Amino acid sequence: MKQVVLVLAILAVAGVSGTAQTTPKTLDIYIADTEGGKAALFVSPTGQTALVDTGFPGSRDHERILAMLADAGVKQLDYLILTHYHLDHVGGVQELIKNIPIGTFVDHGATLEAREQVQGFQEAYAQLYGAAKHLVVKPGDRLPITGLDWRIVTSAGQALKTPLPGGGKPNPECAQFQKREDPANPDDNNASVGSVIAYGQFRLLDLADLLWNKEGELMCPTNPIGPVDIYMASNHGSPNAGSGALIHAVRPRVAIVQNGTRKGGSVAAFEVLETSPGIEDIWQLHWATAAGAEHNSRGVFIANVDEPATTAAHTPAYYLKVSARSDGTFTVTNTRNRFSKTYGR
Repeated sequence: MKQVVLVLAILAVAGVSGTAQTTPKTLDIYIADTEGGKAALFVSPTGQTALVDTGFPGSRDHERILAMLADAGVKQLDYLILTHYHLDHVGGVQELIKNIPIGTFVDHGATLEAREQVQGFQEAYAQLYGAAKHLVVKPGDRLPITGLDWRIVTSAGQALKTPLPGGGKPNPECAQFQKREDPANPDDNNASVGSVIAYGQFRLLDLADLLWNKEGELMCPTNPIGPVDIYMASNHGSPNAGSGALIHAVRPRVAIVQNGTRKGGSVAAFEVLETSPGIEDIWQLHWATAAGAEHNSRGVFIANVDEPATTAAHTPAYYLKVSARSDGTFTVTNTRNRFSKTYGR
């Protein structure tokens, strides 16, 4: 009898140990509050790191990003991806490089615009990536992060033509897509580096600030992307992006809006998201003044609910975190109130 009890005890311990050893690793994504700019950190299941954009210039966003990196336990960046060269996306690069090592700089190449939003940026940036590794990406390229399938779908004004797994079907939403007047001058938004990031069955789409007509070029007449789990709302949820031909075709379960109180988060963007087939929740970095009570999500889904008179620093500034598993389940957490929601398959 004692021998039987001993065997059962050993089996029980082995079972517990096996469970601990097989706890699934996650892809963790941290989305900073940059008051309507952009900065999102990806930490792969193998520990590799990629930061997408660096927010506005100045100490406000820089300190928030450093605090977020510290929370994630990140002491170096394997990749810094600059989606395009606008103030709210590359403003923090020169300060960031002073505080954390960066292995490889990733971008779309030369700016489309004659005037720099950050004066002297191109010259300073060339010196930075000249002292490190530098990748100029094009649609179809893979970012070499172990354990992830990170595909570039837009870059330098070009769009993916060869479908990704799950894509390639005709897009019925194109029948309602109406092209708009192109900008009078070249706009670097249209050069945005856009990505589909997959970890097993989990898929996230981020097109940065790609504009309406370029969305049409990507998504029509066929959908090269297929369905996604999370859609990072293009251009901060502004009305000049986020068409039904994009959002309704990729059918996200969750949207994350990187907006500020008075930047992005437009009524038009929310209306497209709210009517998208299969949408479950919309998470926001800020309460959007323009959208009002009718369209803003419930407070538990909004990281920052204060309404400062300007976009000046407010303390504390909260971020959103996504933890995704390879089976396609994922959890989104609001660091302001610790509210989290898990989305199963």
